[in-house]
Amino acid sequence: MSRALPKRPARVGPVTLPETLPARIFLLAYDPAKGRLAGRSKLGKVLTAAALIDLQLHGNLADDNGRAQPTKAAPPEDELLAKILTEIRTTNPRKWRTWIDRRQRAIVRDVRDELARAQLIKVEPRRIFPDRITLRQPLVRRQLLQRTIDVLRPSRLVSRVDLHDASLAVLAATADLRPVISKELSRRHKDRLAQLAIRIGPVPPALKKSIQAGNSSAGG
Repeated sequence: MSRALPKRPARVGPVTLPETLPARIFLLAYDPAKGRLAGRSKLGKVLTAAALIDLQLHGNLADDNGRAQPTKAAPPEDELLAKILTEIRTTNPRKWRTWIDRRQRAIVRDVRDELARAQLIKVEPRRIFPDRITLRQPLVRRQLLQRTIDVLRPSRLVSRVDLHDASLAVLAATADLRPVISKELSRRHKDRLAQLAIRIGPVPPALKKSIQAGNSSAGG
């Protein structure tokens, strides 16, 4: 997928949404009921996959026989996306899953710090347990969740769904992030999610393989 898409509006109703997919999926992964992030063991993979999709939708990356191929498009303004793109440009072409498996802890920290600077979350360091994270603007997450769930409505043509919103739904379902897409919802809309994944491109299946490999390794 090499075409560049128009920049999506960041403002929806009374709230301003974060621009990038990694920032959006991070907020969605936060479980308000439990007051913590869901899927922490695979969150780094999901955030990297989101960044790769973002770069694709910006026209910075294309698929070349299963590998991430940089294009000549101008780099994105976002610092994190630009850093990942630079890393991809300065190495030989590699498979999408190779990039998903890299820098997992670093990207979680980078996205978290970015959201903290934007005053969307509050981070309280703790010595033993993971840092405490709370939402400063819960309405932002509710808006993101509504947009994400909305792409599953059968009345909306798959071909007309915004790919940024569709990406959030597909990533959440692939990683089993239940605060976003419940198991029942994922099962009910399995075919539609598969159709949306095809539109998004090679990253979702690469993420699925990466997660499955991680689960197998953890299981011995």
